[in-house]
Amino acid sequence: MNSGQLMRLAKTVYTAGARRVGGLLTRTGLLGTEPPSRETRLRHWAYSLPRVRDALAMAELDVPWWTYRAIDVVDAWLSAHPHPVRVFEYGAGASTLWLAQRADEVHSVEHDRAFAEYFGPALAAHRNVELHIVEAVRSANPIVTSAKEGQAGFDFADYVATIDKVGGTFALIVIDGRAREACLTAALPRLEPGGIMILDNSRRRRYRRAIAAAGVTERRLRGLTPALPYPDQTSVLSLPRPDGQQLASGD
Repeated sequence: MNSGQLMRLAKTVYTAGARRVGGLLTRTGLLGTEPPSRETRLRHWAYSLPRVRDALAMAELDVPWWTYRAIDVVDAWLSAHPHPVRVFEYGAGASTLWLAQRADEVHSVEHDRAFAEYFGPALAAHRNVELHIVEAVRSANPIVTSAKEGQAGFDFADYVATIDKVGGTFALIVIDGRAREACLTAALPRLEPGGIMILDNSRRRRYRRAIAAAGVTERRLRGLTPALPYPDQTSVLSLPRPDGQQLASGD
């Protein structure tokens, strides 16, 4: 069994175990039947753990799958930003519904058709959301690759280029899907002045290299993430300001 198979097995075992424990705690009344406020951080996090890898259950918690610190920062930023707020997102999910309640227009591109068809009905009630299903194409010579396990031999060029097909600029761009390094490059010219980008799981080495090469300013927001049993990191990125000021690193 290779490392990728071991990782998938570990995730499957953890998911099944977390859901069983969560069901037991709910039945005994220790977790409660209603999601706690996000302001009660540890309770909200504990309540979220059994909902790992379940986008619809996560959506009921009214949180994207970023670190709590990043959620707080982006929520405050969206509240203060003048409307209309236009958003583009690589990778649909609970974050799409969260953004739909806070932005005027949300475009989300998803590479996994089965997931998009499963999650799509939850988005249908939101007229300000457009879900773009753009599957990767098998290719002997892919233009844009993904380092994700099992994605070898697939070209994500059309997926990445969806932001150009939608067109215009965006106040907020979320990069939380496949081929994130290429998505970051494609996103840069589509970010409106003063806008921000979110890149999740930004501790990964390939993302560190991509962020460094992009010439953006970065605020690293580490800590607990809903439904994850370990700390992670989400980064808020922006283009350098003419006055030379930068975002605080958040380290």
